[in-house]
Amino acid sequence: MAKVVQRSRFNFLREARIWYHPRIEDRIPDEFANVIVLSDEFYQEISSHPIPTDLEVVKILASAPAALDLYVWLSYRCFTAKSEESVPIFGSFGLIRQIGSVEYSCARRFRAKLEQWLQTIRLIWPQCPARIASDGRHLLVGRAISVLPTKRAT
Repeated sequence: MAKVVQRSRFNFLREARIWYHPRIEDRIPDEFANVIVLSDEFYQEISSHPIPTDLEVVKILASAPAALDLYVWLSYRCFTAKSEESVPIFGSFGLIRQIGSVEYSCARRFRAKLEQWLQTIRLIWPQCPARIASDGRHLLVGRAISVLPTKRAT
């Protein structure tokens, strides 16, 4: 029987220059701007398969990384949902692993954080169709688009 080994590498960045200081009180001057250049392959991938996400919401949630991760994840799941879907919160393919929050060892604590993040998201996206199921083990997600309508000048 023939065996195949295939390896590939997908680079997200072509280059990055990121300034930081280990002590938060020592601020980096504004003239030392961070620069991140996406690779051509990554740019083509996100251009070919866009996820409708509201940039203004991303800006608002930039200082709340967990809520931002959940918002972007929900933007995708709600956009691709055909009807209401049940997503397990825990387990190998659960939400906790999909958004990279495996450091929560206590299920009850993660559910409480998840509810907080959902409340934050609903302040900005009131029509967000996601909710924790009554069993506490699933997130119910419905079809929706997270991009807020723009106000047109009249």
